[in-house]
This record gives sequence, structure tokens and C-alpha cells, in this order.
Amino acid sequence: MANLKSNFVGIKSPNPFWLASAPPTDKEYNVRRALNAGWGGVVWKTLGEDGPPVVNVNGPRYGAIYGADRRLAGLNNIELITDRPLQINLQEIKSVKKDFPDHAIVVSLMVPCEENAWKTILPVVEETGADGIELNFGCPHGMAERGMGSAVGQVPEYIEMVTRWCKQNTNMPVIVKLTPNITDIRIPAAAALKGGADAVSLINTINSITSVDLNLFAPEPTIDGKGAHGGYCGPAVKPIALNMVAEIARNPETANLPISGIGGISNWRDAAEFIALGAGNVQVCTAAMTYGFKVVEEMKSGLSEWMDEQGHESIESIVGRAVPNCKDWQDLNLNYIAKAKIDQDKCISCGRCFAACEDTSHQAITMSDDRVFEVQNDECVACNLCVLVCPVENCISMEPLAAGALDERTGEKVPAEYANWQTHPNNPSRI
Repeated sequence: MANLKSNFVGIKSPNPFWLASAPPTDKEYNVRRALNAGWGGVVWKTLGEDGPPVVNVNGPRYGAIYGADRRLAGLNNIELITDRPLQINLQEIKSVKKDFPDHAIVVSLMVPCEENAWKTILPVVEETGADGIELNFGCPHGMAERGMGSAVGQVPEYIEMVTRWCKQNTNMPVIVKLTPNITDIRIPAAAALKGGADAVSLINTINSITSVDLNLFAPEPTIDGKGAHGGYCGPAVKPIALNMVAEIARNPETANLPISGIGGISNWRDAAEFIALGAGNVQVCTAAMTYGFKVVEEMKSGLSEWMDEQGHESIESIVGRAVPNCKDWQDLNLNYIAKAKIDQDKCISCGRCFAACEDTSHQAITMSDDRVFEVQNDECVACNLCVLVCPVENCISMEPLAAGALDERTGEKVPAEYANWQTHPNNPSRI
């Protein structure tokens, strides 16, 4: 059996699946249920300073984007950090850590960008026995308007400064949570590393408005006729998160910086993809909010089964395995040649491939009078659109041409250097 145990910057947990800092980790009741359900750890919902109470809206806090069959594709929230008293949170964290010593308990923090504020909160968090802290430099709404959250995460100098304050005033590992609401994620990651961060986590939510109520003419969710921008998460943000994780992992300046991957992780495969692109563990929120805490059982069993099938004995053995194959466009092999191939036994004659190719691509698919669809190799540029629009899995595939074969598009032979395409370093199916 594959070993799912995780050791992330010295924080040990029975598996790499942590609950992200969010409503599911806002109180002891939820956290205990999560850990009993099988989660490897949690990042406690963001704590603030012991001062004026945080006041959340008493109305809808979430907006949504749906996919087919009303599946939740994206979730937008306008909720702030915890509105529960600091001392109660600290007592609960201490109680949970005492009863779950082998699980990761990390505490998310957000206080004003003043050194004394951090010096004050760090010792009381450390006294709980928590395994580490996560600096919330990512929330794009509410607290950002107060000079915290993404207002800090968008300024590299602030990231470096606050991270250094924390490293100087606590013995706990410091994880810096980065905002995606920035042009180049490598810059804040480098700033965190320069400030002494033990790791970074990403991505936090994306600044968004998911919909508009066309009766009230106000963004949703609507509070007394008005709406506000919020933070977007869920399966729809996964591609953005994967790219940002990869950007940090393959950047020479930050290549050795541990990463906790966040963003649209809904199943074991999503987790494996994040890990392959450099994440040492993963954090999940929307999937738990959609399906409940027991969703982690499928994630664990699926990841373990896949690792067994592939011969991977530990999480560490797959961390970053895809990074060497993640290139800039100009580094791709332009000698690679493939053509679309339609499996006539699987084809249901729907015509989607023909319509897509004929109207919007390269007119490489023909349709006979009796609706038989065939690929014209001399026109096919292997763009893959037909594969993506086909409703039948594996009906259309991309078949690489062997070395020496005639490329009908150019009339030239496929270069000999591509003879062993299955093991070619640029083969996207090879890790």
C-alpha cells in the first residue's frame, strides 16, 4: 500500500489532505468532525486581533456558477474572517490539538500591517500547541478594504516585511498564503522566501462577481438591494491555480520553496496533479462544502490506488514529477506531428466534430451522405478541438506519426529524432 503520510515543512499529518482556512474550519465542532472523517489536518479559519468585533453580513454570503446538471463549478463568497472571539478560538484550537496530536493544526492569521499587532498575536497562538501559522495575504474582499488580505499580498515589500516579523517572533513554521489577484505570482513568492517563509500556499480566492440580479440590477449575492465583489473558488479556478503553482515550482529563484496547493481540488486526481506540479500537500474547501467531510475518503483511496498502480511508494516520490515537463511555448518540440483519428465503431454520428472543425477550425473532417465522418490528414493540424467536443470518450484520439512517415500537410518526412515518440521528453502523456 502506498504511504500517504505527509511531512510538510516539519508539520506531520496522516495524509496530505488538509481543509483550507474557510467556514468548514471556523469552530471546534466542525474541525473535530473533519478530523474524525479522515482529513489529515486543517487550517483554522483566519483569526484577527483581539479588538473590535468582526461583523459579517446577515444575508446571503455566497454566489455560484453552475455546470451541467447543476454541478457547482464555482463559488463566490463575501464572508470575512472569523467573527468569533479570539480567546474562544484559541481555547478550541488547544483542545483539538490535544486530542488529535498526530494531525496538522495550522492557524490562519490576519492582523493590521503593524509589527506590534503580529508580536501580540503570535505568542498566544503558539501557546495553543498549533503546528504552524498561515499568513492570510490573499482575501480580496472586506479585509482588503481595511488594508489587510490581498492589500498586503499585492505588495512584495509588505509580504517580505510581515513574513520577517513573524519569523523573528515565533518558532512555528510560517506559511504565506498568496493572492492570485496579481500579474506575476513569482514575485510575491520570491518576496515570501526572502522574508524567511518556510512555505507558501496558493491560490487564495479570485476577485469576482459571479452574476447580476437583473430585477434589482445588483451583483449577487444581494444584501438589501446592493452587492459587492467577492472571492471566487471551486473547480473553475483549478487551471489558474495549477499554472501558478507550476510557475513557482519551475522558477529557479523559488524552485525549492515548499508549496501547499489550493484551488478547485475536488478529487484524488486533482490532488495528484497539484502534487506532480510541485505541491507538497493540498488544501480543500469547496468540495467539502459541496459534498461534506466524507469526500476525503474517496480522495485518499483514489490517490492510494493510483500510487499503487504506478509504483509510487510515498507522496514525496511524486512531488514535482511534472515540473521538468512544464515548459514555455518556445521550448516545445515543433517536430512533433500527430493526426486526429476517429474510431468508427464508437462514433454515434452526432456531427459535433465536423461542425467544430468546419466552422471554427481547419476543415479537416468530412461528412458523407450517410453521416460517416473521416479525418483528412493533409488538412489536420492536430489542434485537438474534435477530441474535446466529442461526447463519446476515446472515440477520437490524436495519433502521433512515426519517424519516417510522410506528413501530408508538408509533404516531408517526420524527423528521425522523433522515432521513439512514446519516450520523447515532450510527449504530454509522459511523466
